[in-house]
Amino acid sequence: MKNQPIYLIFLLSFNCLLAQTIVSGTVTDGSKSAIFGANVYLEGTYDGASTDESGNFSFETSETGTQTLVISMLSFEPHYEVGDVSYFTNLQIQLVEAINSLTGVTLTAGTFEAGDNSKVSVLKPLDIVTTAGAAGDFVAALQTLPGTTTVNEDGRLFVRGGDAGETQVFIDGLRVFQPFNATANNIPTRGRFSPFLFKGITFSTGGYSAEYGQALSSVLLLNTTDVPDQEKTDISAMSVGAGIGHTEIWGDQSLSLNTQYINLAPYENLIPSTQGVRWNSPYESIVGEAVFRSKGDKGLLKFYTGFNLAHLDIAQEDVNFEDFVRFQLTNKNLYFNASYRYFFDKEWTLTTGASLSWDANDVGIIEDAIDTEETASHLKAKIKKTFSGRLNLTVGTEYFVTDYSETFTSTDGFTFDAGYNDRLWATFIESDIFFSNDFAMKLGVRSEYSTVFEDFTLSPRVSLAYKTGKKGQFSLAYGDFYQNPLTAILRYDRSLQSEKTSHYILNYQFLGEGKTFRAEAYYKDYDDLIKFDTEMPQFNSTFSNSGSGYAGGVDVFWRDNKSIQNLDYWVSYSYLNTERDFRNFREAATPNFAPEHSFSIVTKYWWNKLRSQVGLSYLYGSGRPYDNPNSTEFLAEKTKPFNNLSVNWAYLIDQQKILYFSVNNVLGINNINNYQYANTPNSDGVFERQALRPAADSFFFVGFFWTISADKKSNQLDNL
Repeated sequence: MKNQPIYLIFLLSFNCLLAQTIVSGTVTDGSKSAIFGANVYLEGTYDGASTDESGNFSFETSETGTQTLVISMLSFEPHYEVGDVSYFTNLQIQLVEAINSLTGVTLTAGTFEAGDNSKVSVLKPLDIVTTAGAAGDFVAALQTLPGTTTVNEDGRLFVRGGDAGETQVFIDGLRVFQPFNATANNIPTRGRFSPFLFKGITFSTGGYSAEYGQALSSVLLLNTTDVPDQEKTDISAMSVGAGIGHTEIWGDQSLSLNTQYINLAPYENLIPSTQGVRWNSPYESIVGEAVFRSKGDKGLLKFYTGFNLAHLDIAQEDVNFEDFVRFQLTNKNLYFNASYRYFFDKEWTLTTGASLSWDANDVGIIEDAIDTEETASHLKAKIKKTFSGRLNLTVGTEYFVTDYSETFTSTDGFTFDAGYNDRLWATFIESDIFFSNDFAMKLGVRSEYSTVFEDFTLSPRVSLAYKTGKKGQFSLAYGDFYQNPLTAILRYDRSLQSEKTSHYILNYQFLGEGKTFRAEAYYKDYDDLIKFDTEMPQFNSTFSNSGSGYAGGVDVFWRDNKSIQNLDYWVSYSYLNTERDFRNFREAATPNFAPEHSFSIVTKYWWNKLRSQVGLSYLYGSGRPYDNPNSTEFLAEKTKPFNNLSVNWAYLIDQQKILYFSVNNVLGINNINNYQYANTPNSDGVFERQALRPAADSFFFVGFFWTISADKKSNQLDNL
């Protein structure tokens, strides 16, 4: 009996050996190539193995019944086999490549992003506001990007042969109905909003998402800062005014207040504008803004409101009058924006919000008066579901309300009222589909219904991207875009239809370390453009949707901030070929706002010994067409090319105090925007003309900026 324990141990071991099951198989990738080192195991046990160089694995297990076999490998999605363990033999398993959000393909056709966290950014928020000549106006900084055109006398965004009215601006996804300050004819405007409010800017020059509509050419998307990093106070004293701002934080809530007063009278007294203008009262404005944020465990609530009161009184030279023509303007604008985002379980996200704007103008032209008032609002809700790293779906709806009224009163007591009310519904659905790390598609459609002329439109959008290597990729985009006629038309005629354009875009992008190259070819096909038979849109004009046109070209962008220490620069070039038959054109022609060639270079150099950042920017635009009534050809002559060299210098007095200088058009180049011809010929039968030039060739700016913060390190360098 002394051998009985040995016998029992042997018997148990034998039984266990008999109960062992061999799990085996081969693991490959999508191209049937063996995967070496994949981890294979039974879930909830220690039984498992790794694949060898041939992708084979094999291990024994004493588990029985239904089990879950897990195969995992870095860069591949986990694979699961569920079944009786006895069937886990000679398995042939093919792993699917996982989508890598950092190195995978991105959908970038027609889109420029400016944000610290975006891998497709070509500019950062700091760049937007430190560009020489931009003077803190993010719209002016964007005009150094390809696809844009510098229209010196306007100041708004003209994109790829489109009028400025074809670009829409959104804050946190909600429409801004009056994004630019009101101004006089031939006096450029500026954006209403402070650039430091925004954490990221996306500028689409075409082919944009189905989430956005009512823009024939492009959309500019501004996203406000979610959570400020610290409490601070910003004080500024400038040659054109002063400002103060403060941010207060209470746990997960914060409030930022900012106000600014601008008065050009002292500047005009020191350096008067003399080119065709006399200022009776130079531009003066007061601006107030407030942003409140409340952050919860799964949600974020943001309120933004801004108020702007501006006034100017100017007399301008006019070839049809012996004396200067007086123009007076008082503008009041109020904008309110609220947005809320909530993250549900299982990858559901709800985003909703509303914006409301009120804008009123009191205009005086010689002795006549025009009073306008517009109240507009935008309601929006969308929900997004992320099914996996390969697929997400967004569905949304929005509602626009616009009420506009205008009253004209002449010196003899004649009055005329105009206006309109519009209600526009829109729905959209869009999906991002990642077939692999190298190939992706965005597919969407947008529908709109406008009550003002009972018109329904359907806009398909599609974008494809294919990665050719670690740093380069091609993208294709197509989309239809509709836009209601502008207020200048709708106030007189509400029997029209939406204007339409179709975008075709081919893009190549290279992203190296500190280097970015983009080249994009595009074609835009315009249809149903508005035409009228008078000099300007007016109550007795005959309007129609009989206009058409096209725009095609190539945009090139290069940026390098690595090759030379402390030097950052980017270069942009755009070629544009466009013609359209719209407005009161008697035939198809290139409009005045569309130069054939545009070029810009922007440089910034940090001079450590001088504690200074020195910037330079140069903008070039080839001659713009103008119509000479002394010629039988329509819009056949061109102005001389536009040139502008601007410089700036930011000097750090200490970490939180900055002295800033900037000069726009430092060489004082005499640019001509256009020519105005007399309405009637002189005694020799010739239509006389005058050149339309900027009120002043150059503009000088000096400012002192002081930041007071807890860390004693923050400054306003990124706001200049």
